[in-house]
Amino acid sequence: MPNAISPWHFKPLDWVLLALCFALFAWLYHRSTVGVNYIWHWHEALDLLFTPRADGSLPYFFQGLFATLRLSLWGIVLAVVVGVGLGLAKFSPSTWLNVPANAFIQLVRNIPPLVFVFIFYFFISNQLIPLLGLENLLRNYSDELNPLQQFFFGPANLWENLASGVLCIGLLSSAYIGEIVRAGLQGVDQGQWEAADSLGMSRWAKYRYVIAPQVLKSITPALAGQTISLVKDTSIVSLISIQEMTFVGTEMANSSGYIFEIWLIVGLVYFLICFGLSMFFRFVEHRSRAGE
Repeated sequence: MPNAISPWHFKPLDWVLLALCFALFAWLYHRSTVGVNYIWHWHEALDLLFTPRADGSLPYFFQGLFATLRLSLWGIVLAVVVGVGLGLAKFSPSTWLNVPANAFIQLVRNIPPLVFVFIFYFFISNQLIPLLGLENLLRNYSDELNPLQQFFFGPANLWENLASGVLCIGLLSSAYIGEIVRAGLQGVDQGQWEAADSLGMSRWAKYRYVIAPQVLKSITPALAGQTISLVKDTSIVSLISIQEMTFVGTEMANSSGYIFEIWLIVGLVYFLICFGLSMFFRFVEHRSRAGE
């Protein structure tokens, strides 16, 4: 059996790319000190980031960061659940399942994300929430929150924003995940389906123990890319006044005048979140391949 390669192992090309990145940042920093007429205010910008709100609550920047993490977490959950359902429906031979799933996927994939977010946001706010009778819960919730609710859902007065943002980015990404799942299902060898049927396995057991492990192994890289894209797409909902990190960064940069400092910090935080997800999926892919 070949020796397992650690998921944290860096290939020579990885080191070359890292060295080039560091060299580029070093050159940019050098040029900023000798060739750019700009006085950096890193100390003031960092103080601004860590300054609590007037009511003693968390600093504004960290409230935006946590809002981004909540949007990403619930958006990924929604996108995976709906995306798997769409992938199964599109793979199904049933016209009643295949046609609606394909129509939704084609509709979402061929509309610019920003247009989709605007259309869907106003539909949710003006039509869907009153229709479902969720106004009291999302707009007028007055009970005291326990720490678990506060951690996972944030302040009650922003629940409508959270729900709108999660639905927008979750449904947007679900169309792409649906295509990824459909491609993974089609990639399973026909003999695997026939072998499971010949053993008399139920539909659930067949998918759970035979099909799903193979699909997961094959779609992990594509799923990782789409998940990272979803995290970055959370910045789009800042345009509909959802107070996530990009929205907060915009307000802080405009009010303080520390444009470059704030946006460089925001970009660094997004990079760290996405890089962490990339390492996690690399670990998952390594574990799935190690089980071969």
